[in-house]
Amino acid sequence: MNNRYDFIYLFDAQDANPNGDPDAGNLPRVDSESGQGLITDVCLKRKVRNFIEIVKKDEPHFDIYVKEKAVLIRAHEKAYEAIKKDGEEQSEAKAGKRKGSSEEVEAARQWMCRNFYDVRTFGAVMSIAVNCGQVRGPIQLGFSRSVDPIVISEHAITRMAVATEKEAEAQQGDNRTMGRKFTVPYALYRSHGFVNPFLAEQTGFSDGDLELFFNALENAFQFDQSAARPAGSMAPRGLLVFKHNNQLGHAPSHALFDRLEIEPFEAKPSDDGKPPRKFADYAPRITFDGTPLDDVIKPGEEKDLGNGITLIRRI
Repeated sequence: MNNRYDFIYLFDAQDANPNGDPDAGNLPRVDSESGQGLITDVCLKRKVRNFIEIVKKDEPHFDIYVKEKAVLIRAHEKAYEAIKKDGEEQSEAKAGKRKGSSEEVEAARQWMCRNFYDVRTFGAVMSIAVNCGQVRGPIQLGFSRSVDPIVISEHAITRMAVATEKEAEAQQGDNRTMGRKFTVPYALYRSHGFVNPFLAEQTGFSDGDLELFFNALENAFQFDQSAARPAGSMAPRGLLVFKHNNQLGHAPSHALFDRLEIEPFEAKPSDDGKPPRKFADYAPRITFDGTPLDDVIKPGEEKDLGNGITLIRRI
């Protein structure tokens, strides 16, 4: 990979719980000081992993390391078995010591990068009993933050059934279970990401892998529907990629991100207190270098920003 990349990812949520907090009764995550909604980086990585599993199922070199119900050490053992088959010398692990010499650990680390897409993309800490070392991934995502403070709506729901005979007896056959569901009426979220070409060299992350990653972001919510996120309730709304013409880059990431501004609704008294409820409410407020984004670049276009930086608008 001969280029550095920085990117801005915009997506929205409507009548959905985009990322519940299990430590807060599955309430949508929120910044307690500003009231803005939050979505963790691992939430977006999970959606990317799920998409890769769908489109690259059973293809060599595109397995997923961190997936549902996975036992991670099994992948480590598979790496050591592969090393042994490839003729690598494998020593017996000493009692009470992690498995593998430094040479074996490095060989296992490289095998994991070659065979697991998420390891060579996001990195992984694999220094457990069967030691495959640690990997710093070339792609890192920050937390996503909503443009405006969010409102959390609470809804009472009823299930016309109970789980046990004891509950049925207590209700004398009424057999109802009450519950709660939490949604965000509407929010536009913004996330920033980075692609480090020097770490890509270490993990074997390629330009083809990067294209697959961007495709995953474009389709991240298409196959992620659930009761908390019904079909159409979450959608990608913008993916702006800054491509530098060398590995070091020509501008700090934060300086590039600051060029895209989204005016919050709370900043304009002329809105008469009407809250945003669709992306079209925000679209006129999105500017790049002070000019409406749609007037600067259209989806699918590229624009030379000068100084060795190209802006690519994928969505």
